[in-house]
Amino acid sequence: MLFGTKKNNTEPENQYEANAQINTEIRKYLADKVLTLVNPDAAVKLNYEELLSQVERAVGQIASDERLTINGIEQKLISEELANDMLGIGPLEPLMKDDEITDIMVVGPNTIYVDRRGKGRELSGLSFRDGKHLIAVGQRIARNVGRKIDENTPLVDARLQDGSRVNIVFPPITLDGASISIRKFPKETFQLADLQRVGSFSQEIGEFLKLAAEARLNFVISGGTGSGKTTLLNAMTKHFSQDERIVTIEDAAELKILMPHVVRMETRASSSEGNNQVNQTALVKNSLRMNPDRIIIGEVRGGEAFDFLQAANTGHDGSCASLHANTCRDALSRLENMVLMAGYDLPARAIRGQIASAIDLVIQIERMKDKKRRITSISEVIGMEGEVISLQELFKFKIDNFTTAGVEGHWKKANVKPRGMDKFRAHGLEYKISEIFGKQGG
Repeated sequence: MLFGTKKNNTEPENQYEANAQINTEIRKYLADKVLTLVNPDAAVKLNYEELLSQVERAVGQIASDERLTINGIEQKLISEELANDMLGIGPLEPLMKDDEITDIMVVGPNTIYVDRRGKGRELSGLSFRDGKHLIAVGQRIARNVGRKIDENTPLVDARLQDGSRVNIVFPPITLDGASISIRKFPKETFQLADLQRVGSFSQEIGEFLKLAAEARLNFVISGGTGSGKTTLLNAMTKHFSQDERIVTIEDAAELKILMPHVVRMETRASSSEGNNQVNQTALVKNSLRMNPDRIIIGEVRGGEAFDFLQAANTGHDGSCASLHANTCRDALSRLENMVLMAGYDLPARAIRGQIASAIDLVIQIERMKDKKRRITSISEVIGMEGEVISLQELFKFKIDNFTTAGVEGHWKKANVKPRGMDKFRAHGLEYKISEIFGKQGG
């Protein structure tokens, strides 16, 4: 026999674990041998099933001729891996096809983590053959989206054809091999009722968010990475009017707005020569010339914050955005800082006045210790008090207890109606809002 026995004799729980138990030397040896039997140029012209059939025959022939210590199931797994290498993205291919997986995180050739629908990171059991294999897959991903990555250009941030977002970092920036991070997005977007059902917020909050969307309130969704900002934003857009013209602006397209009149725009990174960049600021300015009813910014990051505030203040009611912040108050401070960082020479009070005039609601969402995503606060922007933007909290999540099962708590609502009732009244929704806040308790 050319190689020793498998790593262990325990029964694998799934195909990922089975793959991990296959002797690494055998995998590398078979990969090299198969590539001498299968013409790569001819392989790319085949569909996946045809290629897999040829690879399986080659693997079976080599395993039989050289008496390799792998059984039929392992031969099939290796064949699938090699076919994925030729047409897809190697060991990441089955993870991309697994609808339960929302995040894929590669930390060097031997470590691939996954997150299954927000339940927390776990090792996938899969790995690349070596560092060169990982580099090759990273370059293939970049090439498929029209980008280049190497030592001279070691960073790529892009959107895959299926809408997933990918970030690739190569050595020497990364010290332990290439890093690949993929954020997948579900094929079916959530409704507000779905989020309520999984405990992201209460029934009253769900009804309030629906009414806020219908009444064309300008709102900001604030939260950390992976807290569910985009999911919530998508769900709220389902309650926009069907006859509205909506323009979306994103760094990497994630929003899935199922409306008949949507113009989707995405930023463009600069070329290798440093030319042709189109950033969010340019897209927001251009969107104002497109006669939109609403402008949606997937994530506010910089100077576009000022143009977004200008748009919300000049007749584009119902505009919305998300940003990274830890509280509703912090979200407004971040907006202010982004305007200042963009180089606008305005007094702080003038910027705060613009924010107070433009934004109606700040919705704070958090991924809590039990991995569940919950709205923790909804605050209404009610104007200026001296130099400070005044907020009124309408809903707040109160933690009652931490248990082994997770976080126990409830949502407490304000016992007063929102002060900004004009927009609700203009859309005939004042009675429904009064019903929510007229009920005592919370």
